[in-house]
Amino acid sequence: MDQGNLVVGIDVAKNSLEVATERESFTVDNDEQGLEQLIARLLPLKPELVVLEASGGYEKAAWLALWSAGIKVARINPRDAYHFAQASRQLAKTDRLDAQGLRRFGEQLRPAPTPVPSDADQELQELVRRRQQLVGIITAERNRQQQTRNPTIRKSIERTIRNLQREKGAIEHAIGHKLEQQSSKRVALLESMPGVGRVTSAILIARLPELGSLSAREVAALVGVAPFTRHSGKWRGESHIFGGRADLRCALYMAAHNAVRCAGPLRDFYQRLRAAGKARPQALTACIRKLIVILNAMVKHDTHWSPQCPTPA
Repeated sequence: MDQGNLVVGIDVAKNSLEVATERESFTVDNDEQGLEQLIARLLPLKPELVVLEASGGYEKAAWLALWSAGIKVARINPRDAYHFAQASRQLAKTDRLDAQGLRRFGEQLRPAPTPVPSDADQELQELVRRRQQLVGIITAERNRQQQTRNPTIRKSIERTIRNLQREKGAIEHAIGHKLEQQSSKRVALLESMPGVGRVTSAILIARLPELGSLSAREVAALVGVAPFTRHSGKWRGESHIFGGRADLRCALYMAAHNAVRCAGPLRDFYQRLRAAGKARPQALTACIRKLIVILNAMVKHDTHWSPQCPTPA
């Protein structure tokens, strides 16, 4: 491969980075000094693209450092890398083999680079992530509260939940303040849609920066509400949604749940589906898809919600 078309694969671990180029493999530490060594070795090669997996945050420092050095990076879904390895008959698994597999993935499929968000967007993403963590902990504590019959433990759990609720409120206040600072126009546009509140708009801005730049089909698939057909020969199976960003779906589920309670096209759409025999979860999923498609069109055309506007099918 000509220099300039070079693709590099990096397998990310907590403490190390396994790097694979066309001619060599090497390992550096996943810390500040290791990243300096990585950039020093890659810059003379002028790679067109570096491919690494989204690995629970361990890849973030490398992703940011490489972009800062002018090297484009694609963060890919680990599931895509796994299926590519299986299709390539790469059945053994080591860090070096995984890095080479990511390099071949990049050479053959050419995934789009994943730009680094601004500092303000990164801060908003971290706040949204922290809120999601707190929501998960609160849910777990409530489940434990239902399972225990010990009054001392129940009181302990109640105190814990109250503290967690206060922390969640503080984070939501910080999210609102950050939105007012950096995205007031975008927030006003999103919140003009019935059912979309401050938390939902924050999650959309933080977790779906692609909003407004995608087609209706692409944005539905990215959220994970695009139905996939299951047919084979004479067999006709049910269509199901698959993949996507689960935290976005959860936020949009609540937004759609609120929207169908307000007079307007979404409630009419929901009622038509229910009258046609669709179960409530299926009808709400269809409403989520319509909701995100409408929001995508609103952002794309910089247009606030209006019930008189035609809604996508």
